[in-house]
Amino acid sequence: MSAEVFLDTNILVYAFDPSSPTKQCVSKKLLGAKNWFVSWQVVQEFSSVALHRFAVPMKSHDLADYISLKLWPRCSILPSDTIFSQAIAIHERYGFHYYDSLIISSALVGGATQLLSEDLQSGQKIGSLNIINPFL
Repeated sequence: MSAEVFLDTNILVYAFDPSSPTKQCVSKKLLGAKNWFVSWQVVQEFSSVALHRFAVPMKSHDLADYISLKLWPRCSILPSDTIFSQAIAIHERYGFHYYDSLIISSALVGGATQLLSEDLQSGQKIGSLNIINPFL
């Protein structure tokens, strides 16, 4: 699989959020594409939101199935000293929050050319990575 697009957690969350139909539609289309991947951090963040912050929390067994069938096959970035070191440098240089810096670092380590996120500055480029807000 050639994955060029890294998805931030908010893309996954909006796919389950009926209160924002436009964002839900965009997110579902992105999840239907074949060229995306995520990191362990995205899986963790999504799991926490799904179990604790969804209007109707996801049942544990449904979350386990979703991770197993949808997210884990796309989770190609696991923790490493490179990711942590690079995240610290990104935080220092660009001023992103540390967890956002981990997302950016994971996307870079994974070879993404695009990081899709609502939370970061759309249009910013870090190395070969373009940050894009797909909801604009």
